[in-house]
Amino acid sequence: MNVIDTLTQRNAAFSISGFLPDLKILPSMATLIIGCVDPRVDPVDIFKLQAGEAAVIRNIGGRVDKTVFQTMAVLRAVAQAAGKDVGAGWNLIVLHHTDCGITGCFHHAPELLAKYLGVAVTDLDALAVTDPYKAVAIDIAALKANPQLPGGFTVTGLVYDVMTGRVETAVPPALLRAEPKS
Repeated sequence: MNVIDTLTQRNAAFSISGFLPDLKILPSMATLIIGCVDPRVDPVDIFKLQAGEAAVIRNIGGRVDKTVFQTMAVLRAVAQAAGKDVGAGWNLIVLHHTDCGITGCFHHAPELLAKYLGVAVTDLDALAVTDPYKAVAIDIAALKANPQLPGGFTVTGLVYDVMTGRVETAVPPALLRAEPKS
């Protein structure tokens, strides 16, 4: 049996016993997680998320970049079209992890990594790609610096240890920024 056969068989079983047709388009926990594509660090697994609880954006290194901002803008438009909004009362989690493959890319293909991250090779050190604790703080600073995001998000930086399966809070939960009173 090949991979596609395996996956379609699993989907057939899911459609019978796991499918939830009443899920809403917005996550029930009002949570958005930004994380890495590394299969060891799937937020659904490590946080035991149930279907529909959180929206997850994944990319190489789990870094906050222009595509993350674009995705968040589209998600906000989707929410607004549904008569809701994202921001106040929502959780925004930046999830980095130990032993990330981005470190290998940094050491063996820095030009490729710099191009991917949209920076000069000389600026890679400033992004702390080899230190997930510093990197998550840098990414949260980038979120805070973006005036297009609603300030009411509670933003948290977590680092997942791939050797222990535990997350550690690297940046404690805090409002992205104070929102002006209307």
